[in-house]
Amino acid sequence: MISRETIENIISAVRIEEVIGDFISLRRRGVNLLGLCPFHNEKTPSFTVSPAKGIYKCFGCGKAGNGVGFIMEHEHLTYPEALRYLAKKYQIEIDEEEQTPEQLQEISEKESLFNLNEFARKYFSSALFNTEEGKAVGLAYFREREIREDIIKKFQLGFSPDKWSAFAEHAIMEGYKKEILLKTGLATEKDGKLYDRFHSRVVFPIHSASGRTIGFGGRILTSDKNRPKYVNSPESEIYNKSKTLYGIYFARTAIAQKDNCLLVEGYTDVISLHQSGIENVVASSGTSLTTDQVRMIQRYTSNITILYDGDPAGIKASFRGIDMVLEQGMNVRIVLFPDNEDPDSYARKHHPLETEKFISSNAVNFISFKTKLLLEETKNDPVKKAGLIKDIVASISLIPDAITRTLFIRECADMMMVPEQVLVNELNKIRRNRLNKELNAQGGVQDIPAPDVIAPPQSKVEADTSSAESQEKEIMRLLLLYGTDIVHIEQTDENNYKVKVPVMVADYMVHDIRGDELEFSNTVYAAIFEEYRSGIDLDQVPERSFFLGHEEKEIAYAAVDLIFTPYELSQNWLKHNVMIDMEEEKLLVRLDYSLLSFKARKIDLLIGELQKKLHGNDSAEDVKIIQTRFKELKAKSVQIHGKLNRIVIR
Repeated sequence: MISRETIENIISAVRIEEVIGDFISLRRRGVNLLGLCPFHNEKTPSFTVSPAKGIYKCFGCGKAGNGVGFIMEHEHLTYPEALRYLAKKYQIEIDEEEQTPEQLQEISEKESLFNLNEFARKYFSSALFNTEEGKAVGLAYFREREIREDIIKKFQLGFSPDKWSAFAEHAIMEGYKKEILLKTGLATEKDGKLYDRFHSRVVFPIHSASGRTIGFGGRILTSDKNRPKYVNSPESEIYNKSKTLYGIYFARTAIAQKDNCLLVEGYTDVISLHQSGIENVVASSGTSLTTDQVRMIQRYTSNITILYDGDPAGIKASFRGIDMVLEQGMNVRIVLFPDNEDPDSYARKHHPLETEKFISSNAVNFISFKTKLLLEETKNDPVKKAGLIKDIVASISLIPDAITRTLFIRECADMMMVPEQVLVNELNKIRRNRLNKELNAQGGVQDIPAPDVIAPPQSKVEADTSSAESQEKEIMRLLLLYGTDIVHIEQTDENNYKVKVPVMVADYMVHDIRGDELEFSNTVYAAIFEEYRSGIDLDQVPERSFFLGHEEKEIAYAAVDLIFTPYELSQNWLKHNVMIDMEEEKLLVRLDYSLLSFKARKIDLLIGELQKKLHGNDSAEDVKIIQTRFKELKAKSVQIHGKLNRIVIR
């Protein structure tokens, strides 16, 4: 178990903008940062990060938390796993007890897959550098491809020996279970015997955006026609090919810095470009580009440049992927390499500056590229030319932004020598047909919200400010925001003088609520209150960060939701002599008002319950007891409401 002190050290070291900035591109807006949410598909940013508060919240899907919560949600890690990830990032040493066999048994299957993949990565790397076969075969292949040793180590490349079950036998001997070997795909089974999937191949580890090894690709080095040239790890709980981009871990920072992502096809394309100093590059690993891959890139940039070799058939097959990128609202440019060249071979033959210059000077927008590539095929055939124009307009119609669509229509009209209005009419026709299909799919509903606007769900708490839930919410908000602050309570001393006594806000509120034996209906709020109550009893009032990074997701989400606001008071107001009463300046008044409102609502609910009991009870003795309790509560209610009328909070 990780100690509370270590957890607090980790949480205090975390800079949330750095943690989230590793995964998505953030832009400053006032005191907060804004970006596209990585948890749902959106085109208008609603994902807000508050560096001052150390929290994030998406006002589209509602996801919220602190740095630990983000890593848990984004990387699908447990609370301890997320803490270890952040400890590693911030170089914080974790002291924890050695795990017992029972604790080891409780490790999740997902973590077991990660552990085995990491074990395999180290095995393949060791086989490459520390065995005669690895040096003579694997290392020789990489050197033949002119890949430097520092790049080999950076991408953690390896080698699997030319023996059918060398790795499987080694893994079993080290205590890894056969079931996990099969689930990762590192081994296959035939007639009850295990075989290495990657035997006699050089191995390319595949990493998640956070750097964890999620799978492998292997290339055969012989001319055996009975075996495929490349094999990859099968789909598993931790590896989904359609959601993975090779090299994303090594490229994400450069992509965000350059505000552009270069997309290539293969592993060696990525590696050779990195070796040339071009690091904002990822590969789709030979698969057709998917929506999830596009969204992964979109976290870091809205610009993508696709690098193609000179194969026309392959390029045409990839047009669907370009349309997918356009549909996500991204800017697409294309670079076509000379015949018989690809990014790998070109980068190896040319100086890094030449490679970079070639890419930047040959990048063209998709309209120019698609038109030039296909126009020759139409020759003087009007029917084919009309089909090409419709194809290009169909691609333009996918672009969400109206201004961008207009500019591309104009460019297409100039290139194809067609009146612009003709293309506009065709564009509107395509978009109208698409909208009709969407309407029919939704049962003919006519009132569809604009696609770029995602309205956050409204809760009953927001709609009804007098509800019991609303009063509980306000109590929790004040506890979380000001729990460890000090207020000065006016009391009378033994000499009958009025004195100001310093009291911690959490002490003041918790003792007041406990004194009236009131309880919270909301189970999450009740859990937060209990943490404060037990902390006060132990003289260890929890800090706000304790709740923001709580291992119970419901508590962490609630804590962020209670203290987060997308609005910040402008410092310019003071320049114009606009004076604002800050909540902190009238904190004691706000506390008293909220506590009394909470009590009043709870008492009114109790009175309502007693009235129901009076009407449904035939026992004279019970009726008398209920009437007595009813009068007590009624008197208390009148007293509290009287105090509320005298408290001015605005």
